[in-house]
Amino acid sequence: PIAALAAEDESEKAGKAQGSKVFNRTEEGKAAQESARLAKEREENKAATTTLAETMLAAAEAQSKDKTTLRQKVVDYALSFVGGPYRYGGNDPRTGVDCSGFTRFVLGNAAGISLPRSSGSQATQGIPVSPDQMQPGDLLFYSGGGGINHVAMYIGSGKVVHASTYETGIIVSNWNYRNPVRIVNVIG
Repeated sequence: PIAALAAEDESEKAGKAQGSKVFNRTEEGKAAQESARLAKEREENKAATTTLAETMLAAAEAQSKDKTTLRQKVVDYALSFVGGPYRYGGNDPRTGVDCSGFTRFVLGNAAGISLPRSSGSQATQGIPVSPDQMQPGDLLFYSGGGGINHVAMYIGSGKVVHASTYETGIIVSNWNYRNPVRIVNVIG
């Protein structure tokens, strides 16, 4: 009987050990499933983050392209008046316009941007930029001793378009034909 009890005891120990192995395998399986689930979740989050980043980049590029397109539209519209007459106090480049009337007319009609009438007041609008940050459509202001007395529009390639004098009318000049005292971005 003692030998039978010992054999039974060994059999019970073996069963418990076997049960422990089954239990360990079940826990191992659960851990593996959890690990796989977490890995899949990480991949999904990574894919979603990548998709979000790509979407944001595409939106930023589209917005930038829209601004570039608007700036080009403004410049093209302004250039369509080159050769037009200068008239102090004038508001229409087809019948005669001065410098601030010109920029006000062009930006209002090509971009829907409302500007004050005088060059000094226009200089208070928008965001100041440096010469190396200038973009087509930005406004350059020049001073004649007593403050700002002239405005021109940057058109790219180092040039501006502006209503200059009675003799020249609306012309294209180098942006630094005079030293600008302020440059502003009014388009955004």
